[in-house]
Amino acid sequence: MKQFGIFLFLFFPLIQLSAQAEIPQDFFKSPLEIPLTLAGSFGELRSNHFHSGMDLKTNQQTGLNVLAAGPGYISRIKVQQWGFGKAIYIQHPNGYTTVYGHLKEFSPEIKAYVRKRQYEKESFEVELFPSENELPVNEGQLIALSGNTGSSGGPHVHFEIRDNQQRPMNPMLFGLDIKDTRKPIITGLYAYPVGGSAYVNNVAERQKIRLIPLQDGTFKTETINAFGKIGFGISTVDQMNFEPNKNGAYKIETICNGSQHFEMIFDKFSFAESGYINRMIDYSYYKENDKRIQKLFLEPNNELSIYSNVVNKGLIDIGPDEDYIFIIKVSDFAGNSNIIRIPIEAKQSDTVKFMEPAKTDYFAAANQSTVFEEGIFDVYIPKDALYEDTYLNISIEGETIHLHEATTPLHKNLTLGFDVGNYSEEDRKQLCIVRTYPWGSKYYVTTRKEGNRFTTHTKTFGTYTLGTDDVPPKIVPVNFSDGKWISNNETLSLKITDDFSGISAYRATVNGKFILMEYNHKTDLITYEFSDGIATETENKLKVIVTDNVGNSSVFEAVFYRK
Repeated sequence: MKQFGIFLFLFFPLIQLSAQAEIPQDFFKSPLEIPLTLAGSFGELRSNHFHSGMDLKTNQQTGLNVLAAGPGYISRIKVQQWGFGKAIYIQHPNGYTTVYGHLKEFSPEIKAYVRKRQYEKESFEVELFPSENELPVNEGQLIALSGNTGSSGGPHVHFEIRDNQQRPMNPMLFGLDIKDTRKPIITGLYAYPVGGSAYVNNVAERQKIRLIPLQDGTFKTETINAFGKIGFGISTVDQMNFEPNKNGAYKIETICNGSQHFEMIFDKFSFAESGYINRMIDYSYYKENDKRIQKLFLEPNNELSIYSNVVNKGLIDIGPDEDYIFIIKVSDFAGNSNIIRIPIEAKQSDTVKFMEPAKTDYFAAANQSTVFEEGIFDVYIPKDALYEDTYLNISIEGETIHLHEATTPLHKNLTLGFDVGNYSEEDRKQLCIVRTYPWGSKYYVTTRKEGNRFTTHTKTFGTYTLGTDDVPPKIVPVNFSDGKWISNNETLSLKITDDFSGISAYRATVNGKFILMEYNHKTDLITYEFSDGIATETENKLKVIVTDNVGNSSVFEAVFYRK
């Protein structure tokens, strides 16, 4: 086995990109008054996207002060049930934008600004774009209290820094101080034969490679026998000091025989490219095992900008009598790193079994749109929705379509249509499209109704059928009763639930006047604050209408009294 001068290269200090010299290091300050610790890192692998910011821990509680990270003005405010929940966007004079998400409530001035527009629109969900002079802020100014609104899984503040093209950047590049002396954790290594004639250890499919831990915490593997084009993938997470959260790695690079071969670095990306995560990971393995493998090589139709210094698409082309030392280095932003050393020997074999892709009657090319029609169903797959040409497995049983396998990723939504002409117009009102899972559970999917044709847009292959929802939502008062005095109440709360298709809309009035009720989907509560000053009479007639996604509605009416 040949020896290569690789070790000096590996232990060079972490070198930041030259462009980072232009990134301000002291402009942005911490948005919290406590030491920063992370529940989620920039670029972390999420479902169908990369994490676009940092999730800052708030000591497992809500209500901490959230401060403007720098001077500027509030350029956008968004309030929604999902996503970031309550969020503030600040435009700064240096061209950057900071984002603060999952907020509990806004500071008094901002809250009054938002409340006025919510009442004008008669909607809890709003998106506002204040002008430069409406809501200016200074560095360190209180803008909100931390919360758990939107799609968050626990109390924290989602914090982003975006460039002048609204591309999220790694906030660590701007000098924020977060202590980290722990190196990344590597939990799995996988080898991938690529093309029709490659193999690893006499097998032409993905192979898990055993990692051998060394005393210094790094890894090696046994010698791999391979031939043809092969690539590697790893499962890795990063943990910061004293924190159990499994965050994403900052940088992954490979070195082949002493020369850099591939680099993946999470400094910046655009929202438009984030969906390509499903091409970068081994999507089928993820769907089957709930574990993400990051491929360290490029396949066709992968347009991520996080790659650099890529040689031969990250692949090794192993010919006769060729040996390699392949090294994978995983680093966090603080420069802590972990390494796998992989010796590879060329070995040809005549006993390898190569699997031919199963052909079906339904072929979809990646570079063109495709339409299938079968029975009451039609399927439209747009151009570039698939990452590669695919033979689809499609079967039909009555009103149910088994539309390929959920292990195949889609980059764009396909459209699935149902002909419901055999149903009466009255029956169609409660009819909808549902997705059925292998364990039997059925879930409503957004259904568009146009005459005899129902459609849904989805980025997930699977089993779909028609279902019926004829049960209206339930409305139950929480902190009051009909006909009672509630002079000491600061709020008015009701619980709204739906047993199938989910809540679509709600509206509440007191004495015929619209009242703003904030909806928390985690607790199923809608809440009105009496400080809004709408319910001012002694006798107050409350009316609440709640509608589900199919169109079933419930009405709740009550009278309450206040001094």
